[in-house]
Amino acid sequence: MNSFQTLSWWALPLVLLGVVALWRSFDSRRRSTVAFSSAALIKAAGTSWVVRTRWIIPAMRVMAIALLAFCLARPVIAHQQTKVFVEGAAIQLVVDRSGSMRALDFQVKGQTADRLAAVKSVANAFVLGGQGLEGRPNDLVGVITFARFADGLAPPTLDHAYVIDALEKVQPANDEAESGTAIGDAVALAVERIRDSMKHAHTGDGRDPIKSAAIILMTDGENNAGEVDPRVAADLAASYGIKIYAIGVGTRGMAPFPVGTDPFGRPVIRNVPVSIDEDLMRDMASRTGGEYFRATDSASLLSISKQIDSLEKTTTEQRQSFQFTELAVQPSRLGGTWIPPLLVGVLILLGAELVLVGTRYRSAN
Repeated sequence: MNSFQTLSWWALPLVLLGVVALWRSFDSRRRSTVAFSSAALIKAAGTSWVVRTRWIIPAMRVMAIALLAFCLARPVIAHQQTKVFVEGAAIQLVVDRSGSMRALDFQVKGQTADRLAAVKSVANAFVLGGQGLEGRPNDLVGVITFARFADGLAPPTLDHAYVIDALEKVQPANDEAESGTAIGDAVALAVERIRDSMKHAHTGDGRDPIKSAAIILMTDGENNAGEVDPRVAADLAASYGIKIYAIGVGTRGMAPFPVGTDPFGRPVIRNVPVSIDEDLMRDMASRTGGEYFRATDSASLLSISKQIDSLEKTTTEQRQSFQFTELAVQPSRLGGTWIPPLLVGVLILLGAELVLVGTRYRSAN
């Protein structure tokens, strides 16, 4: 909140009236005189404190006139208030954690890493900022992971630290009971979570703070589990205006994959074929107005995240209002202290002058 002051300068010359009044009060030609043959007796009587401080009366009159002139100039303090309305996006990260995400064809901080670790690193930067990304501080972000089944780890929320913490704990599926890739179920669950968040998100002025909604689907496989067909899930997303940005994660052809350990406990790595249903990913994205990308390494995964970040931008609207305080008739705050209206000061000065002139400073004419 900023403030500035305004003043009608034309009224300030009225202060000259106070100067004239002061001059006339000291004009010797206007003073009453008494004839004495000698002033010796008066000098012998001395001068009392009332006489020595009699200048207070015209001074108070001058101050009252000057303050009244200042009030006529209508001094105003304008407090500028700025409100920023944000229309963000509801984004659901849908992350594949099937066993194939253990393939070691990515890097994180210069070290060989599996696909899931690379996805976590880029998702962290996408949400919180870093690696050339600004983050999504005004967006609702949630996480869903899937292998054979879809799990909702976090609904769309502004508590991004919680979202990233939940994602960091995700591990690739190793159990045979979890083997599979339920893309359709995961996307359908993401649509449900986003729909619920958009239903409950609102502002005090009736505006919808959710500008857009998107699902960022990151997978390295083919849909081979679950009950919902991925295309049906995509159509469901499109019916709610939710775009799907699909990312195929993995190198083309063959990828190094840990298949166990040797007798000395060292990991055994073998190249295995990579199979991603890119036609399905393209179709799902196309049905919703989104896009499909292929990330074959960490650099391309980060680049894709930057593209999606630029496509799903938040919108901010700034509104300004002013609150005016007329110092002449309204109290104001100065340095933590309340100051009464200036006209109160005028009345106090004039009232004090009348009291003093009628009592201690009474003069004979």
